[in-house]
Formats: sequence, structure tokens, C-alpha cells
Amino acid sequence: MTSPPVIRLVTSSAKSALVHLQCHVKPGASKQREGILSISDSVIEVCVAAQAKDGEANKAVREVFSDALKCPKSDVGVVRGFKSRDKTIAVTSIEVKGDEQLCISQIRDKLQSAADS
Repeated sequence: MTSPPVIRLVTSSAKSALVHLQCHVKPGASKQREGILSISDSVIEVCVAAQAKDGEANKAVREVFSDALKCPKSDVGVVRGFKSRDKTIAVTSIEVKGDEQLCISQIRDKLQSAADS
């Protein structure tokens, strides 16, 4: 059985897309480590300083992806794994430039750039 892609275009119109991102969250990290740690073919590793209680880590994950993809926090949400470290994040209103693979490549580049900084 193969794992789902780390970045998947769910729906796409002429100008925007709904994207799902597979991530593994490490809550309770130091503030200096907060952000996207790495991107592999199977998962995006994310560290957040917030603790995994009362949805605080989920809020922090939304902020990390919002900053990395330069989109409003209201466009980012957890759709699977609310109480798990393995989450599916949905990002709406991603601007589509070119075909599906080009769009996915651009998203991966933005996330990699955030991981490198």
C-alpha cells in the first residue's frame, strides 16, 4: 500500500485550488524550532511551541502554514487528525498558475523555502 502524496490538489478552478497537506506535528517544541522542519515524499514535519491541549497546537499549525504559504489563517484548517500528531491540513484559495504538477511544485517550493529559513 502506498502512502498518499504529501501535497495533493483536491479541486481546482481556473484561478484557485483546494490543497491537502499531510503533516506530522511535534508540539511543545522550543520557540526557536517552531516552523516547518522538513518535507519528504510522505510527510511534512512541523514543530510548534504550543502544547497539544484545547486545540492550541492546531491553531499554531494553522499559523505556521499560513506564514509559509503567505495566505490568510482563515484559508488554512485541520481537516483530519484533530487529536493526533498526524494531520491533514486543507488550504483554500491557493492561486493556480499552470497545470496541477506546476502548482504542486510551487507549493512544495514555498514550504521548502520556509523549512530552510
